[in-house]
Amino acid sequence: MAQFDHILNWKLKVGSHTFPGKDGGTCINEAAIVAAGFDYQPVKSVDEMPSCFSRPICRLAMRLNDEADDEQRQRLLPFVTRLACADTEGVERVRALYIHTRVRGRVSFEDGLNVLEGVLAIGRQAEPLDAADVSTRMGTARSRSEHPTSVPEESLAALLTSWAWVKRKVKVF
Repeated sequence: MAQFDHILNWKLKVGSHTFPGKDGGTCINEAAIVAAGFDYQPVKSVDEMPSCFSRPICRLAMRLNDEADDEQRQRLLPFVTRLACADTEGVERVRALYIHTRVRGRVSFEDGLNVLEGVLAIGRQAEPLDAADVSTRMGTARSRSEHPTSVPEESLAALLTSWAWVKRKVKVF
């Protein structure tokens, strides 16, 4: 975990965020975009990720991020620098199948982490990132914030698994 000291003051949070707060305050995919050197952007869907990110892996990471409690979520930080690993269409299908066969319905956070670790071993690995570069990139994103914490937006996963979604879609008379 020592190699991730440069990002440990980043705070992963549930859902998408219009901007990171001074504490980091983003989901894992938003943090991964910054760590990989892209401009910060909110991520409500894995389809919004840059093309160098594996869609099945980012989808699993988003699910784990949004279903975890605050303490568990921070254990995803070491994966932030590993998500930019998109591969061929065939490898992405193998990754999606790997995840699908291991994550059905509710899955414990521990089991989800094990699946994330396993699927990251399939195909191309993310390019190693220089710790100083990542620290600078994430620090720059935090410094651009005008607020101490990010402004959370409700995640799609939270909407789909809550009564709030039903209440928004169905008018009660």
